[in-house]
Amino acid sequence: MSTREHLLALNEELRRLKAGGQREVAVTDESLVRLRAAISRERATPPAPAASLPPPVVALPEGDKAARWAALRELVVNHPVCRAHVRPGKQVVLGVGSLDAKIFFCGEAPGADEEIKGEPFVGPAGQLLTRMIQGMGLQREQVYIGNIMNWRPEMPVGPGGVQVGNRPPTPAEMNFCLPFLRAQLEIVQPQLIVALGATAAGGLLGAGTFKTLGEIKGRWHEFGGRPVMVTYHPSYILRNNSNRSKRGIWEDLLQVMERTGLPVSEKQRNYFL
Repeated sequence: MSTREHLLALNEELRRLKAGGQREVAVTDESLVRLRAAISRERATPPAPAASLPPPVVALPEGDKAARWAALRELVVNHPVCRAHVRPGKQVVLGVGSLDAKIFFCGEAPGADEEIKGEPFVGPAGQLLTRMIQGMGLQREQVYIGNIMNWRPEMPVGPGGVQVGNRPPTPAEMNFCLPFLRAQLEIVQPQLIVALGATAAGGLLGAGTFKTLGEIKGRWHEFGGRPVMVTYHPSYILRNNSNRSKRGIWEDLLQVMERTGLPVSEKQRNYFL
C-alpha cells in the first residue's frame, strides 16, 4: 500500500471512530513525527498517473438496484486512486438519475462545477443537456447521466491553487475508469447509451477507431452489448449556437426517441428547422 493509500485509510478510520462517538485518540510523539514526515513526502510527490495503474476490478454485491448503486458509489468516491486525483475541497463524481432509465447519457469527465457539486452535467453544458432532455418529453430524473471519468482531469493551477480550464481525459485515464462505468450500466440496464462528444465516443468505441466526430455521429454503434448513439457534446452547441448545430444534435435525439419508443410529435420532429 502506498503512503497516500495509508493516509487515506487512516483518515477513513478516524472518520469511523468519530461517527461512533469517539472524540479523542491517543497518539505518541513518535507517531506524530512519522505522520508529519509522511504528509510532507506526499505533498511533494504527485499522485501516480492512472495510466500506470491497472484498472480496478469491480465486484457488485447482490441486492436490488438501489443497494448495488449505493455500494458502487461508496467504492468509487472512496477509491484511493480517484481521491488521489481530486484536489482539496473537490469531489469524486459518479452518475445520477433513474436506476430504471432507458437512456444513459455519457460524457467524458467532470468539469469545475461538477467537481464542486459532485454531480455530472450541472454547469452551463449540463443545463443545456437538461433542456434537451425536456425537449424529448422527459425530465432529467427519468434518465441516467454519467461520465466515463470520475474526476476532473488535472491541469496546472493558477493563483490561489485553483485550476483554470479543462483538458480532455487521456485514453489511459478513461480506460482506468471504464470498470466503474460498466458497473453503472450493469445496475441501470439502459436500453441504449448516448455518447456526448468525440472524447466520450472514443472512450466507449476505442481511441483511434475514427478521426473526426462526423465519421460516426448520428449512427448506431455498440458498447458492452448496448446500442450507442454518438452526438455532439452540449458544450459544442454553446460554442456554435446556430439552428444548424442544434438541428444536428436534435436529429440524433429523434433516433434515440424512436428506438426507445418515446412518442414523437410533429412539433418535436420539426424543432430547429
